[in-house]
Amino acid sequence: MNARRLARWWHKLSALERLRDRTHHEAVISSVVAGAALNTDYVALVVASCAIATFGLLENSPAVVIGAMIIAPIMPVIQAAAYGALEGSAPIFWRGAATLALGVLASVALSASLAKVVGLSELGSEILSRTRPNLLDLGIALAAGAIGGFARVRSSIANTLAGTAIAVALMPPLCVAGIGIAVARWQISLGAMFLFATNLLGITLASMIVLLLGGYARRRARSALGWTVALTMSIVVPLAVSLRTLVREAALENALHEALTTRTVTFRQATLVSSRFDWLLDPPEVTLLVRSNAMLSSHQVALLEVFARRVTGQRFKLVIDVSQIKSVTAEASGQ
Repeated sequence: MNARRLARWWHKLSALERLRDRTHHEAVISSVVAGAALNTDYVALVVASCAIATFGLLENSPAVVIGAMIIAPIMPVIQAAAYGALEGSAPIFWRGAATLALGVLASVALSASLAKVVGLSELGSEILSRTRPNLLDLGIALAAGAIGGFARVRSSIANTLAGTAIAVALMPPLCVAGIGIAVARWQISLGAMFLFATNLLGITLASMIVLLLGGYARRRARSALGWTVALTMSIVVPLAVSLRTLVREAALENALHEALTTRTVTFRQATLVSSRFDWLLDPPEVTLLVRSNAMLSSHQVALLEVFARRVTGQRFKLVIDVSQIKSVTAEASGQ
């Protein structure tokens, strides 16, 4: 009698557990699919995050740009499209793709308009750093996409989504593309869009893998996963070349700094405060901020350019901003 009761109790408990799992499974799928919706919330967040990111980039403020990343609503849309592709559901996939496309176009157009109104011509490091993606960016996108997908299916770690949004940085590249259009620097726009495409593919591939492993999509969805893997692999080579170029440029920057500050007469009388390299120009432009008791002449700058090319084997255009040091005493006022 006790054994029969125990068996019935175990059967009921197992049925309750299966119902709970099925309910959670359906809730997760419903949450993922809901990310494809084009509604007022999505439009408002796209506009707000784009405006904040654009102003932060123009102001060269990392803190402001990070704030824009947190509220950007693009990652859930990518996850929804990835789920639709795996399930072979054309309505879900195309709804997500259309929502994503609208957000991308709106962001680029709005950032270009804002940059045109502000009218800044000098581009800071926050903008330039998002114009040349490399293999490291793809690695970040894959890792962030994986943890973002895991947080979507596991409500217990949902609070990691904000950190994931910061890591993958989907909105800033779109805003940089718009800024590039506003200042007619097409190479900047293309580089920023390549970074966005890298993030997009990395997140999509990682999301698909998480959904498949978690049992939230069909395991026979080889076609969608295969296409995503193929597209992702197609950008590995240019990203690897970009990484190699980045390493080479970092070495050139260090060599130029050391040569200018230790092997020239000019910098014995001046102090280098900061430097900024714009490798997208031909030749690359180096802006140096120095403190000095006297102004530098054009002839001195020309000699420094010749010296820089001889030392590094790379032609540079030097722009030197001089902050003069002037001593002021109480006696100078006649008191």
